Amino acid sequence: MNKLVAVWKQKAKQLKVEVHALYFAYRDPRTPWYAKLFIVCIVGYALSPIDLIPDFIPVLGYVDDMIIIPLGTVVALRMIPSEVLTESRQKASEIAGQRKPVSWVAAFIVIGIWISIALLVTVFFFRLLKK
Repeated sequence: MNKLVAVWKQKAKQLKVEVHALYFAYRDPRTPWYAKLFIVCIVGYALSPIDLIPDFIPVLGYVDDMIIIPLGTVVALRMIPSEVLTESRQKASEIAGQRKPVSWVAAFIVIGIWISIALLVTVFFFRLLKK
């Protein structure tokens, strides 16, 4: 059991380094525009202090942490030129272990999505009640 926990911790550390590498790749002018667009979504969501699916919701709350972010990271890494990725990973490894940056812009986007969903659901139910 302890060995499994150690493996998961190592994978989580590696994912953090990869997300930081994506951030550095985003800032590199050699990264294609479509990769930058995708990277903004993944890194912004990964660094957002608010999840789209809150962690207190059983099972679904961890879907973003366990599936969406790792899968998005893998896809984004494949879009980046190899020399840019190598340099970005090196920079990310150098800052590994430091305080995690936070994306408040992404947090506000997630809040906006939740508010939009709440408004849509409210409008839907009011229309149902009127009938």
